[in-house]
Amino acid sequence: MNEPAPKPLKPQEPWIGSRGRIGVVLPSTNIGVEYDCQRIIPEGVTWHFGRFFVGQPDLSSDNMFLAFIDAIRETIPDAIRDIMTCEPSYIMMGMSAETFWGGLEGNVEFEARLRDGIGPDMGLTSGAAALKAAIDAFGAKRVAALTPYQSVGDEQVRRFLEESGYEVTKVVGLKCDTATSIAHTPPSEVIDVVLNELDGEDVDIIVQAGTNLSTIDIFPTLEKQLGKPLIPINVATIWHALRAHGINDKFYGRGWLLERF
Repeated sequence: MNEPAPKPLKPQEPWIGSRGRIGVVLPSTNIGVEYDCQRIIPEGVTWHFGRFFVGQPDLSSDNMFLAFIDAIRETIPDAIRDIMTCEPSYIMMGMSAETFWGGLEGNVEFEARLRDGIGPDMGLTSGAAALKAAIDAFGAKRVAALTPYQSVGDEQVRRFLEESGYEVTKVVGLKCDTATSIAHTPPSEVIDVVLNELDGEDVDIIVQAGTNLSTIDIFPTLEKQLGKPLIPINVATIWHALRAHGINDKFYGRGWLLERF
């Protein structure tokens, strides 16, 4: 008597990350993204980090900054390849500079290149696009920006924001020496720039680029002090990735963006 053929096993969803498994692609030099993600963890959501190698971390001049951008374009695809093997349900880019490069069109081209590795249907959040969505959520028009970049990077941030339709009142770059040293910027330096160089009656919102510059512990207090929204790019990308993935949990004490929208 022949035994019946075994029924094929049905694919099963992992119980870990049952509401979302978000793959985060970040530079090998970065410590700010993980620090911020670990402070915003909705129930049933998991963060999965993949790093692309930064062999040229020197940012001490415009020319070295451009060399850094060229170098990471070669290594990002490998990190995308690697992180897709954990079967994430969404991808968040935990890097900033290249997402602003070339303005609005440049960001579209950047995301299109990522599609070669993640496919056409995977949800995707990039830094510049998330920051634009956050500004639009507040209905702000006049924007001031803080970056850790050299002037060549600041110009790209300004270009993206202006092409997005905002009046950019000022962009201040901290001119950090390396991609790693960005994370070691003293909070007092950030506070001083925000209060004494960026804020003003002509500013609706203050935003911050550079994912290795964590301001999640600073900006919520400054929002209350200044009475206007301050948006760190890491908070913007986390918020955008969660909301785009249908996760609408609110978080308090991490800034108005996560509290209100």
